[in-house]
Amino acid sequence: MSVRIISATHRNLEEQKANGQFREDLYYRLNVVSLRLPPLAERREDIPLLATHFLRKLAERYRKPVPTLAPEAMALLVAAPWPGNVRQLLNLLEQTLALSTTTVIPATLVQAALKQDAGALAPLEEAKRHFERDYLIRLLKITGGNVTQAATLAKRNRTEFYKLLQRHHLEPAMFKGGKL
Repeated sequence: MSVRIISATHRNLEEQKANGQFREDLYYRLNVVSLRLPPLAERREDIPLLATHFLRKLAERYRKPVPTLAPEAMALLVAAPWPGNVRQLLNLLEQTLALSTTTVIPATLVQAALKQDAGALAPLEEAKRHFERDYLIRLLKITGGNVTQAATLAKRNRTEFYKLLQRHHLEPAMFKGGKL
């Protein structure tokens, strides 16, 4: 008999193993292949693709015409903090699809759905990270992806600014020519 176990956790098992909170023998039996999937907030470039995919699937499920998101609505999705990750995005899109009366989902519906989820406060470090990323995105949008201009506006040197962009997985090319 052959058995495969696929498991997922949001906990740091290496840390728990070191602290004696997770059995070491079990850790090594389960940890054959490890994949780390960054949270949605760390891969915002995936949001437009995921939103389009989810809207297509939801429209099919509810037998509705496939909607699109207004550009302002998409910008709100890309800038949102997403503590609930992909599941939160799916739920939000399902809600907006149900409430939308047109085939273009307006920013007002997305904004209202996001405000409902805004009740919980993020930890300070997470809030700082989100602010810093959102700030960098706004700078890149303003400058059309020009790193020199963005660094100047932020009063940082280009090298330091590039390091910030790398830390937040942002590519200046994403902002050239008004792509986002």
